[in-house]
Amino acid sequence: MMAYTYILINFFTVIICFLASFDRRIQFNKLFGKFMISSTIVAIPFIIWDIWFTGIGVWWFDLDYTLGFKFAGLPIEEWMFFYCIPFACVFTYYCLEKFFDLDWTGAFNNLIVFTSVIILSVIGLLYYHKIYTLLTVIVTVFVLCYLHFIAKKQWIGKANFVYLVLMPGFFAVNGILTGSVIPSPVVNYDPEEILGIRMITIPVEDAVYGYSQFLLNIYFFKIITKTKDR
Repeated sequence: MMAYTYILINFFTVIICFLASFDRRIQFNKLFGKFMISSTIVAIPFIIWDIWFTGIGVWWFDLDYTLGFKFAGLPIEEWMFFYCIPFACVFTYYCLEKFFDLDWTGAFNNLIVFTSVIILSVIGLLYYHKIYTLLTVIVTVFVLCYLHFIAKKQWIGKANFVYLVLMPGFFAVNGILTGSVIPSPVVNYDPEEILGIRMITIPVEDAVYGYSQFLLNIYFFKIITKTKDR
């Protein structure tokens, strides 16, 4: 049973959203193909990042929790992770945007971007020697600046609200992966390459890493589906 841990995490992350996609009021199933395209665009650089960090030992996987199949140094479940988690996230965003008026969140766009960029930049300068911290800061600052100042997207506040809604799921999934309710972590981290600040068992960098990935998935999904920014 232990070997099914990671694949079951992926399964339970996506199954409810997948089934709900066929609801006639939602019909997200009609967007499966476009979701796969947009999520692949985002997955490529993050998978390269994952392969690199696994190769140099920034993090590594306990294969006892996996089926044992690896590709490019990553368990097959890790490849699935880059589709299962974004699916649940994009589906949640899609539904909340569809059924609720979240326009009020736009008032926080500037505050979110400027505060985040300043805080992250300071952290990056202070802890530039920790590669996971530094690269996470660089990517997230770039994503926020691009979306706000270049692409001029007005849904950053909305995305942040949805990300907060998704936090219980984030803690459940990443908590299990980092060993909060199982004997040992599925994913292990080199303590020299992270801040050492953990949310229960989850490195704080994971939340920021996930945030940038979430924003990019929303961005490309909107482009591929030609969804108007609201």
